[in-house]
Amino acid sequence: QVQLVESGGGLVQAGGSLRLSCAASGRTFSSYAMAWFRRAPGKEREFVATIRWSDATTYYADSVKGRFTVSRDNAKNTVYLQMNSLKPEDTAVYYCNAHNSAPGTGYWGQGTQVTVSS
Repeated sequence: QVQLVESGGGLVQAGGSLRLSCAASGRTFSSYAMAWFRRAPGKEREFVATIRWSDATTYYADSVKGRFTVSRDNAKNTVYLQMNSLKPEDTAVYYCNAHNSAPGTGYWGQGTQVTVSS
């Protein structure tokens, strides 16, 4: 049974930083990519970033490029999202996604709340 467990969310002031973690278990993810999505209140789910397990190739949404960094620790089967220079508009529930075709398909975590105060 595949499990993705996010952690690290919380309340932070604008300009601050948070690091989210996504611990993956239940299968071999070497052929997968891991993505982060977010959903703000009243808005559609939004792609944030993705990283391939195999070679750590990354891709970011324009809204977070230069502020967020996605990384992975193969030994721990964990993916991270380092979020710097946070803005109130980054407030959302952040979800981890494991996919082997397109971001948004595959497996999902339960989400972790990030709130950025102005």
